[in-house]
Formats: sequence, structure tokens, C-alpha cells
Amino acid sequence: MLNLVLFQPQIPPNTGNISRQCVGMNARLHIIGPTGFDLGDNAVRRAGLDHWDELHLSVHKNPDDFLKWLGDRTPWLVTKHGRIRYDKPEFGSEDIIILGSETNGLPEEWLQRWPDTTLYIPITGKIRSYNLANSAGIILAQASLKAGLFDK
Repeated sequence: MLNLVLFQPQIPPNTGNISRQCVGMNARLHIIGPTGFDLGDNAVRRAGLDHWDELHLSVHKNPDDFLKWLGDRTPWLVTKHGRIRYDKPEFGSEDIIILGSETNGLPEEWLQRWPDTTLYIPITGKIRSYNLANSAGIILAQASLKAGLFDK
């Protein structure tokens, strides 16, 4: 099962939409706190609709708790400053993919710690970035395909 990680998300509907994608693609959602909202927030649950109870969810109350869980594993980090285009890696079925918060992205020390596993999604238009939920969907679908998780 792929692990999709949100670093301190701030916008409830984004997290709700991402939770729905995780249920649909059978991925575990990790949320690193603190968040900009309560996970019981109606906006989160509305976006996740009736699938919230099917979600494989792990909540880490802060970055240190997440890093303890991570141990010596190397995650993929999604950032507009990434080195590798998102469709190039050969993802494994248990990989860990981290997306930053809507307002602050990922911690600089994490980007420096794992520079060789930073991913980017190309932007060809005149926008600063993609919506977090859209980015999560793009990455999660690509990783699932590459890991063979949709093969029957």
C-alpha cells in the first residue's frame, strides 16, 4: 500500500479530497500536524463524503513523530523545485510520498536531507503552483501505475 503524506495541511477541503483519492486508490494517508483545522471538521468530511470510514489514516502529531515512524526509509518529496519529473521514478508498492502544506511547502531541512528523491510536476502555464489535492491525485495515480497496483 502506498503511503501519501500531507505535511501540516491547512485547507480542509483539500485534505477531504485527498482522503477520497486515497480510498479510491487504496493508499494510506498520513497527516503530519499541526494542521490548520480539526480532522473532525465538516469541510473535511464533506469532501471525503461517505468514504471517510474506509480511509487508512495515520495521524502524526508533529514532524518529529513522523520522522520516528519513517525511520531509515527514504521518502519521495513533491516540490516545485524537485530534481526528478514525477513520471520518471520506478515507484514501489510501499513507497512514501510527501507533499507540503498549501502555504509553506516542505521544510527546507527535509529537502536538503533527501535531495535525490525530490519530485516535480511540470508547470507550463503562468501559474505559481498546482492545488494540493490536484498534485496529490497526479502523483498518487502515477505512483500506483508504476508500482503495478492497478494490474489485475
